[in-house]
Amino acid sequence: MDWPQFRGALRDGIARGGTRLARTWPAEGPKVLWETQVGQGYSAPSVVGDRVFLNDYNEDTNEWLVRCLSLGTGEELWTYKVDKRIRPNHSITRSAPSTDGGFVFAIDPKCELHCLDARDGGLIWRKNLPRLYDSPIPPWYNGQCPLIDGDKLILATGGNAVMVALDKATGEPVWKTPNTDEYLLSHSSVMPVEIDGHRQYAYLTLKGAVGVDAASGEMLWSFPWKFNTAVAPSPLDLGEGRLLLTSGYNAQTVVCQVKQEDGKWTATEATAFQPPPRGWNSEVHTPIVHRGNIYGVGKTKRGMWTCLDMEGNELWTSGRQATFGMGGYVLADGMFIALDGKTGTLRLIDAEADEYTQLAEAKLLSGPDVWTPPVVVGGKLLVRDLGKLLCLDISDPSVPIASTSATSGQ
Repeated sequence: MDWPQFRGALRDGIARGGTRLARTWPAEGPKVLWETQVGQGYSAPSVVGDRVFLNDYNEDTNEWLVRCLSLGTGEELWTYKVDKRIRPNHSITRSAPSTDGGFVFAIDPKCELHCLDARDGGLIWRKNLPRLYDSPIPPWYNGQCPLIDGDKLILATGGNAVMVALDKATGEPVWKTPNTDEYLLSHSSVMPVEIDGHRQYAYLTLKGAVGVDAASGEMLWSFPWKFNTAVAPSPLDLGEGRLLLTSGYNAQTVVCQVKQEDGKWTATEATAFQPPPRGWNSEVHTPIVHRGNIYGVGKTKRGMWTCLDMEGNELWTSGRQATFGMGGYVLADGMFIALDGKTGTLRLIDAEADEYTQLAEAKLLSGPDVWTPPVVVGGKLLVRDLGKLLCLDISDPSVPIASTSATSGQ
């Protein structure tokens, strides 16, 4: 299956498809199929078909870029360039493009939205969010990844609108959610959820979470909760109207319960995790739900790979076996593939085990700040650090290629 946007096709951090993956690696790590140099940043690639789309920046020419590469060879097929002077501020790029294979949507670090033709990188339309919506650029630049939903493009804006829907072909507004409570634009991304059979968009701000009707843009509910300095993780759908909200900077993690009763929506506290420093939170990444538990890199002790139950109780961690800093991760074929954010070490973790069980590791990237979530498509793994993007072969060599399409993955 393609990986067309932030956290994959369903925005849940799970790779799906028929290719079986290797459950161990040689000492030198998986085979490197190709690599390409990238500017400093944390932007993850998106993949549709045989094309890889990546936001990037060239500091020598002061140009912001959207690059299209061949998934098979790494060859650069086209590059869209915009003159834009951006001073590194804890790196530069941190947003993944979204694509349906026809359009590519990318938000640059200074909050300008670009719609490109996926075939050749030609500009179709663009919108300057600060100019149109009085959107303040977040500290450390834009981190939001746009959401494609049918014929609409959904994004949070801050300023005079909490959220907007645009016609993806023309950029014309479909609806706009008034920002009467002055929510600021965060580094979080909008997440589609269905609660009580009602499709809506959940978004996390420094003041807490909001829910917006997918059809009309009406604000359905809000959940006040204090976060500090910045919010990077997105709301995590736990099912049955429960949303996990977490962030760094000593923020307290909470589960809010969203319900509809007699036509009225409410959002209330269901479970508050222990407050820091004892309570767990995730500083950068949105956790993953698997086997009825919550998995991710976080703290009580910083950088531990952690398994929590749905009430926030710690079931186990990686302990002294491994730490991950603020590295990214993905779930694929019954395994977590996770990066050590400090060193760039790539680790393979058994996702079906009831304790931390490491299957393999390899050092192919270099620290510091290897924070980009890995991307898995068709037996290939895309990972990056602050200087290069690698494409690795992680398919199971014992499984004939012809039979992989009939073999179910995660």
